[in-house]
This record gives sequence, C-alpha cells and structure tokens, in this order.
Amino acid sequence: MRGKLFTPAERAYGKIAWLPGLALVPQAAIPFALRDGLRVIPATLVGSAVTGLLTMTYGATMGVPHGGFFAADKLGQPLAFALAVAAGTLTTAALTIGLKSLRRTAPGKATRAATDGRQKALVADPA
Repeated sequence: MRGKLFTPAERAYGKIAWLPGLALVPQAAIPFALRDGLRVIPATLVGSAVTGLLTMTYGATMGVPHGGFFAADKLGQPLAFALAVAAGTLTTAALTIGLKSLRRTAPGKATRAATDGRQKALVADPA
C-alpha cells in the first residue's frame, strides 16, 4: 500500500517482518521506527492502544508472555484476540501511511550536499 512512501529497504524488510509480528515479537518494528520514528512510533502507540483496549474489553487473554498465534492453544477468547490484533494492525498501518503522506519529499531523496573539502556526500533528509 502506497509503496512510494517507503524506501526500497523498508519495502524489502516489510516482506519478512510479518513473521515475527505473527509471533507478537515487537522487535520487528525497530528498523521502521529507527528510520522514521516521528511517524512510525506514534502510529504504533495508537495501534497498540487499540489492540489493548479491545483485548481487555472482550476478555481476550494470553497464557504465555510471547508466542502470538503460534501459542494459540494458550489463548482465551481466540477470535476476540485475533480481531483485536487485526484492528490494531490496521490502525497502525493507516496512521503510518497517513503520517508518511504528510512529508514534503520522497523517502531517500537527497536534500542537501555536505562537503569535506575533497569529496561531496549527499545527506538524505530523515523527515
């Protein structure tokens, strides 16, 4: 979705990041947060809050601290759990895309040149 908003590296990593996400391992989001923290972190916080609100509201429980859908036999209210995770994921994705759409330049575009006397280096704008 809206691939032009993401760098080629982010798009490539996104193709494999779903697997740790399925196990509810949050470290898979770190590369995205490091690259564009001002947009990714708030979106992730809101999406996580939506998931937490829904799991608490509908009594979805997890008998182990990690494992996600790979520990489905330890889930209480598995359908409510799956719906809560799906709602949080969609919220995070929509907010990330919305916030990334607000940026002025495409990702990875050079915006200023820095010189050290002998060579020119292009510095990418992190915004």
